[in-house]
Amino acid sequence: MALDVHATATARLRADGQRYTTGRRALVTALASSERPLTIPQLLDTGKGLAQSSVYRNLAVLERAAVVHRIVTADDFARYELAEDLTEHHHHHLICARCGDVTDFTLPGALEDELDAAAAKVARRTGFSVDRHQLDLVGTCPTCR
Repeated sequence: MALDVHATATARLRADGQRYTTGRRALVTALASSERPLTIPQLLDTGKGLAQSSVYRNLAVLERAAVVHRIVTADDFARYELAEDLTEHHHHHLICARCGDVTDFTLPGALEDELDAAAAKVARRTGFSVDRHQLDLVGTCPTCR
């Protein structure tokens, strides 16, 4: 994990009037170490000494400061991952409508270019200003199928 992830998190939290506490740092470290978005129970199981009551509160603060991104799924648990600009890894999600599992995937460069062009076309037609895009494919994972 790059040191600038923590520096960026610190700056974003300060801009939001918050501090980069030990608990928030532990959450960022856990998310940065994971290959997939994590639920709160999964974050608690990372062994980082996180307390359940503070995890909910800290994730809300980190989300508001654009340090983490919340993915809402069909099950009872949202998943969390670092904001994409912190990871420098543009990706999309496969979301299982049955179990809520989330898997990251990337598109070939040519398809990403087409998606960007389609977003720009929609923006021109509607007057909407597009900052970024994300593609969530919702269906059934191999385990649930």
